Amino acid sequence: MHTSRTIGTHAGQRLRRRARAPISWQHALTPVALLVFVALWDLVVRWGGYPAFVLPGPARVAARFAQAVQDGTLQAHVLVTLSEVFGGLALGLSVALVLGYLLAKSRTLERVLSPYIVASQAVPIVALAPLLVIWFGVGSLSKVLVCALTLFFPVLINTVVGIRSVDSDLVDLMRSLEATRWQIFRYLEVPAALPVLFGGLKVGVTLSVIGAVVGEFVGADRGLGFLVNLARGLFDTPLMFVALFTLMAIALALYLLVSLLEGSLLRWRWPEEGA
Repeated sequence: MHTSRTIGTHAGQRLRRRARAPISWQHALTPVALLVFVALWDLVVRWGGYPAFVLPGPARVAARFAQAVQDGTLQAHVLVTLSEVFGGLALGLSVALVLGYLLAKSRTLERVLSPYIVASQAVPIVALAPLLVIWFGVGSLSKVLVCALTLFFPVLINTVVGIRSVDSDLVDLMRSLEATRWQIFRYLEVPAALPVLFGGLKVGVTLSVIGAVVGEFVGADRGLGFLVNLARGLFDTPLMFVALFTLMAIALALYLLVSLLEGSLLRWRWPEEGA
């Protein structure tokens, strides 16, 4: 017992030193790759002689970005899309987590609901979004529902897999110690399922951005999806690039936030991984 505890302590110290270590050369590859991409993009535009409405260069896109920020256009549309994304995340995650837990604990409920849940995924969200806009209007509610439906299935599946991955022997052990259902859920099922749940959450947050854009494409008068449609109609391709890059940045930021939360909540796994 003392030996295993010592090994776990040393492993945790190594991981903490690694976290405090300076940025390695691998981390520097990300900005280098970005610079290479921008340089190649600029070369393609210059050599091909493409007009701005077909393929604008990086400088023109940057100038259009600065203009959109200066006149407040970009911020207004970003706030709308973010509100839809966060609303869809709140609704989709809450329903998927609760239903996923119930399905994982009840085979009967799974047999009843699983065929309908799987069948619902055969309907593309692009085909379902117009119906939601008709039923709930062109306001934010229809976009929130599209976001929630887009991320619902992967989070649901990961929740079921995560809860069922809990060792049944550990459950029996806690029951033998007279642990309550809440204690088993809090101290065993949730920590054991978190690694799988975070995998589904990472997929879900990126899909939520796609859901918001799909909803705005179908019917909206604001948001980044609407901005893309507007730029397309005006042949303002630089503005379209600005909206697309902003959507990429939002998805990446959400993914990084989930990764940071995962690292914080799963820090207890470090000694095991470093042993």
